[in-house]
Amino acid sequence: MTDSEHDVLVIGGGVAGLVLALEVADHRRVTLLRPTSDDQGASRWAQGGIAAVLSPQDDIEAHVADTLVAGDGLCDERAVRFTVEQGPAAIEWLLSLGVPFTPDASPDAGYPYHLTREGGHGARRIIHADDATGLAVVETLRQHVDAHPGITLRGDLTAIGLIGDVAGRCRGARCLDTHGRLHELTAEDTVLATGGASGLYRHTTSPQPASGEGMMMAAELGAELMNLEFQQFHPTCLYDPEGPAFLVSEAVRGEGGLLLNAAGERFMPAVDPRAELAPRDVVARAIDAEMQRTGTDHVFLDIRHLGEGAILRHFPTIHAHCASRGLDIVHRPIPVVPAAHYSCGGVSTDLEGATTVPGLHAIGEVACTGLHGANRMASNSLLECLVYARSCGQRLRTARGRADADLVPRHWGTRVVDPEAVATIREEMRQLMSARVAIVRTDRGLDEAARELGVLYQDLALRVREATPSVALSNLWHALRLARLTVASARARRESRGLHYNPDCPVHAEANPHPSRIRLEDLETR
Repeated sequence: MTDSEHDVLVIGGGVAGLVLALEVADHRRVTLLRPTSDDQGASRWAQGGIAAVLSPQDDIEAHVADTLVAGDGLCDERAVRFTVEQGPAAIEWLLSLGVPFTPDASPDAGYPYHLTREGGHGARRIIHADDATGLAVVETLRQHVDAHPGITLRGDLTAIGLIGDVAGRCRGARCLDTHGRLHELTAEDTVLATGGASGLYRHTTSPQPASGEGMMMAAELGAELMNLEFQQFHPTCLYDPEGPAFLVSEAVRGEGGLLLNAAGERFMPAVDPRAELAPRDVVARAIDAEMQRTGTDHVFLDIRHLGEGAILRHFPTIHAHCASRGLDIVHRPIPVVPAAHYSCGGVSTDLEGATTVPGLHAIGEVACTGLHGANRMASNSLLECLVYARSCGQRLRTARGRADADLVPRHWGTRVVDPEAVATIREEMRQLMSARVAIVRTDRGLDEAARELGVLYQDLALRVREATPSVALSNLWHALRLARLTVASARARRESRGLHYNPDCPVHAEANPHPSRIRLEDLETR
C-alpha cells in the first residue's frame, strides 16, 4: 500500500534523527521512523561524552589539530573545522533542552560542567552525563520529540529500501509494518539516520548494531559511498563470551586506567609515547598484538588505583553493569577485548548532509562527512551527529524537494525464505569479516574474504529474487553487499593508514592521500 505524501521523512531515531526532527519540525511536518530496535542502537550506548571546545584552557585550533592527527592524513580539513567551530553552540543547545550533564563543583573549575579527557585529545574537552551520556541525550531529545505537534513518530514501520524516480531522485522509503505488510511512504525529502556497520562483525560494542542497511539503501539509488575500509574497533569491550556486548568507555583510560597483559604488565608505553591515551587504532592494534603474542583472548583494564570513591563517582554505570555480571572493578581489573565499534566511512555528504542523490540526506554514523578521516577520535561521533543534524535541519527548513517524475517500481517474489538459512548466512558473513577484515588485514585474507563473500552473495541473490519481503532478509541483503564493498575498498588501498592496517603494505603510500569512493555499480561490474 502507498501512504499519503510525507513532507520530511527521517529514517532512524538515535541522536542524529531526533535532533534533525526537532530542527525541522517548527517549519515542516516531520515523519520519524523509530522502531523499538533504535533503543538498542549505538546512540543510547555511547558512554564517554561529546567533544567540544568549552574550557577557557582549550581552543578551536587545538581541537582541529588533534582531530587531524587522529585521522592520519585523510580528514577533510574543511569538515573538521566546520564541526569543531559549531561544537560549543551545539552543546549550549543541548543544555537549553535540559540534558543533565555532570556538573563540576570544584573551586578551580573553569567551566560549570565536568570535562574529561580521552585518547587523542590534548585537553579536557569531553562533556558528559556521568558514564551514560548517550542515554541521557537520547532520553532528553525523545521527550521533546514526543511533545512536538509537528513530529509524527512511527514505531511500527521498518524501512527496507528507498523509493527512487526515473529522474534519479529519492522520493521516500518502502517499509514493512510489524505484521509484514508493505508500505510505500513517498516524501519530498528523505533523511537517513540509520547508524553504521559494526554489525558486519561478530563481536561489537552494541547489543543490536546496524549492519550498514542505510548505506546500501542509498547505494541502491546510486549514492556514492566513501572510506568503507576504515572500520573502528573500540579497544575495550568487556570480555565475556557468555554475555551481551558492553562497552567500557574510553573515559576510563582518560581518567587513568591502565592496560595490562595476562602477566599484569603494562604494554602501551612501549608502543606509543601517549600510552593508554593514544588514538583508538593504535591501542586496538597493540591489544590485538599483545593477545597474539601471549596466546590469550583478552587483556585487562585496571582502575583499582583510582580508589572506590573515584570509580563510583566517574563510572557508576560501568561499575553497576560489571557488578551485575559478577565483576567487582574496585578490586579486580576488567577483562577487555577490541570489538567493532564505529564506521568512519559511509554515504558521502556535504556540510549540510546532502548526498549525491537529489532529495536524499544522510546524518550521523551512516554518513561520511570527512571529519574522521582514517580514524575517528574519541567523542567526536556525538559531536558530528549534533552538528550535521542541525546543519541539515536548517537547510531543510526552507529547501523543498518537490518532484513529479514517475516512481521506479519494485517487484517482489512470493516465496518465504527460511529464517534459519538467513541466520546461517549472516553468521558466516560475520565470521568472515571478523577473521579476514578486522584490525589487521592481509592480501591473502582479503582475497579469501572476497571469494567467500561472493559465494554467499550468489546463494542469497537466488533467494532474494524469488522472496517475499521481510526485515531479516532485507537487512542481510544490504549487509552482505556492503561487506563485499568494504572488502573491495580495503583491497584497493595499497597502504596502511589509520584503521586500515595491512602488513603486506605497511607504510603510507603517499603524502596526500585520497578518500576511497565506491558505488554499488562498481561491485556489480567486477
